[in-house]
Amino acid sequence: MAKKIMKRNYRIKTGLSLSWLIIILLFSLNIFGQELQKINPYFLSNKWNAQWITYPEGSLKDYGVFHFRKTFNLQEKPEEFIVHVSGDNRYSLFVNGKEVCNGPARGDLLHWRFETIDIAKYLLKGKNVLAAVVWNFGDFIPLAQITNKTAFIMQGDTKQEEVINTGDSWKVYRDEAYIPPVKKSFRTVVGPGDDVDGSKYPWGWELPGFDDIGWKSPKLVGQGVPYGKSEGWDWMLVPRTIPFMEHKFQRINKVVRAKNITVGKDFLEGKSPLLIPANRKVKILLDQTYLTTAYPELIVSGGKSSTIEISYAEALIDDKGEKGNRNDTKGKRMDCDYPDIFKPDGGKNRHFQPLWFRTYRYVELTIETKEYPLIIKDFYGYFTAYPFKERAYFKSDDSTLKSIWNVAWRTARLCAGETYYDCPYYEQMQYIGDTRIEALISLYVAGDDRLMKNAIEQIYDSQLPIGLTQSRYPSSQPQIIPPFSLYWIDMVHDFWMLRDDPEFVKRYLNGIQNVLHWYKRQIATNGMLGPMDWWNFVDWSFGPWNSEKPIGGAPAGVMNSNSSNITLQYVYALQMAADMFKAFGYQHRAQEYRQFSQSLIKKTYKLCWSEKRGLIADTPEKTSFSQHANIMAILVGMFDKDTADSVMQRVLSQKDLAQCTYYYRFYLNRALGKAGMADQYLSTLKPWKEMLSLGLTTFAETPEPTRSDCHGWSASPIYEFLATVSGIKPASPGFRTVKIEPHLGYLKYIDVNMPHPKGDIIVKLNRKGKDGIKGDIYLPKGVSGKFIWMGKEILLKAGNQKVEF
Repeated sequence: MAKKIMKRNYRIKTGLSLSWLIIILLFSLNIFGQELQKINPYFLSNKWNAQWITYPEGSLKDYGVFHFRKTFNLQEKPEEFIVHVSGDNRYSLFVNGKEVCNGPARGDLLHWRFETIDIAKYLLKGKNVLAAVVWNFGDFIPLAQITNKTAFIMQGDTKQEEVINTGDSWKVYRDEAYIPPVKKSFRTVVGPGDDVDGSKYPWGWELPGFDDIGWKSPKLVGQGVPYGKSEGWDWMLVPRTIPFMEHKFQRINKVVRAKNITVGKDFLEGKSPLLIPANRKVKILLDQTYLTTAYPELIVSGGKSSTIEISYAEALIDDKGEKGNRNDTKGKRMDCDYPDIFKPDGGKNRHFQPLWFRTYRYVELTIETKEYPLIIKDFYGYFTAYPFKERAYFKSDDSTLKSIWNVAWRTARLCAGETYYDCPYYEQMQYIGDTRIEALISLYVAGDDRLMKNAIEQIYDSQLPIGLTQSRYPSSQPQIIPPFSLYWIDMVHDFWMLRDDPEFVKRYLNGIQNVLHWYKRQIATNGMLGPMDWWNFVDWSFGPWNSEKPIGGAPAGVMNSNSSNITLQYVYALQMAADMFKAFGYQHRAQEYRQFSQSLIKKTYKLCWSEKRGLIADTPEKTSFSQHANIMAILVGMFDKDTADSVMQRVLSQKDLAQCTYYYRFYLNRALGKAGMADQYLSTLKPWKEMLSLGLTTFAETPEPTRSDCHGWSASPIYEFLATVSGIKPASPGFRTVKIEPHLGYLKYIDVNMPHPKGDIIVKLNRKGKDGIKGDIYLPKGVSGKFIWMGKEILLKAGNQKVEF
């Protein structure tokens, strides 16, 4: 159901009354738009009647913000009024002054998303106004933003709604209040800050009573075209398949310090406006107390010709540029690449909110007034992220695990929007390496597979003629990390095991073959991969790799020799592909992959096994060793059980090996399980506990000094608590059966809930002495499985049952 939401732009409000504050709180849990409205199938297979419209003058590629309006009359208030809407780069849609949705969800020109929404509840009998703001960041677009040119389109679903179709009956205005950026950030690729001159802003442009007499007629740039229904395209339109983002009111919690002004707690609570006298320079540093992704909103009155700069940071830095403990603020300063600037026009109750969300823990307001005083009536944020719900829980006798769970879940939330993000502050890019881990968390904790399906599809859409996918997508700048194409195959396999949707999986078998075939062409005469083109990133490791790698994170041998790690990653993907191809009846292909993977394993062992070290070397020269290569060797089944155990012990104990950082510890954990040592998982959590001790409220990209304080791949413990410690995993494709094999380590009890497509799985276990276990397990209707404890099994059925050994 669509709900009332607060606006995304500059708007005139009638005052900051108590009733208005109550309205904020009442609608603080809203999500934009509505869930997957029906779409007239005609518009999925035929050209739309509506036209893409744009501003009639100047370049359609350059930076610009534009407002569109359409006034129309209705004989009666309709019960249903469904419209389809999109824009380039992005848009926000208003109906009679209320913002109802924004988009489009990110995609590419061949798969350009449109949103579908029923706007009936916002319409009135008689006069109505539709309004949209559309922006194009031009040369300053986020790296994740693909674009063609500035344009907007709206199509009514039936003849009743066609009155609103975009065409020459609409009006358009170029907003000169937005000042184009002059230089790009050198550290971030998420788009520019906004620089807005309030004296030039068309206040109230989205309201029915606004006078648009001076606005221009739009330029028509072509009909809307659905995917595949034209010999060429500007935008190939496809329906949005993910929900609208969460939009939740969020107050800032703490004043760190203020210069030339006193700021009390009442201001942050919205109870007391802040008066800044004329000709005054002030600076206010605020602390959200945890990292967030939000649309900050500032409400001001007066202050004509003053300047307000808003800066954002994950953490403050000291004079050496170091972050240190994130809670410490003394002697530290703000470091922001893309501040927002707002210059009030002197009017009352002016609202400033940036066009795109910001990532911050710390926010700094730098304000300079001129001849008029400025009143800041309020400052707060609207949290935004993909609307995941935390359906899973994990309870145990170790309270520190709850802290890790909470921080990992916040990390996963902030790294998920219209796509998965590697990090929300610096890039907001859907990298496959991060995305595989984030997608597993989504399914295990939220039980929501829509963003995972969207990611699998988008990476498939990125596939290049050579056979590889791009490493991140959508992206306006192609990048190739060949191992990430292999992780895409692994991710399809994850989905195949966790969701009973074989038709979805079958769509990607051809793409899987293309990736694997590219790798086969890279096999050297000795039977291993290498030398390799592109950026063969594996992990941000320190140690032996640094002296050789021309590009960070690439393993030894990958550029000028052979790499055991990359070869075995290829084997890992071949094995997963073989499972899927066999299940879908492609026996010959599955057998081919199995046989080839065994050949690669044998040749890699022959060339890279070091009897002296009892480990697989990174290269046939055996001068470099890493945890990573040996992890992959264990995962692909290179060793017998005893050898795997001894190799795993050396991986964990020998510190001269290139060590896994947070990212690759996900694969370290897979190898622990494969070697029968998953009970040691909880003892590997020291790096996450250290991050908590540093005041991090999300988990970082790498060990200190880290760039990003929030990185999706570091949220893996929340998955491990459910899949490894609790031992809940699919025992057959589609999660039709379940295997519960807990690895409690030092824990005495666990109480766990995990969403399954057919209902919740509940596991409550208590240790009995050193080796015993007792508890209760609930499986949803239609699900069976087995419980395994120290090699012993109990068959499980749907419903409640007791287990005991």
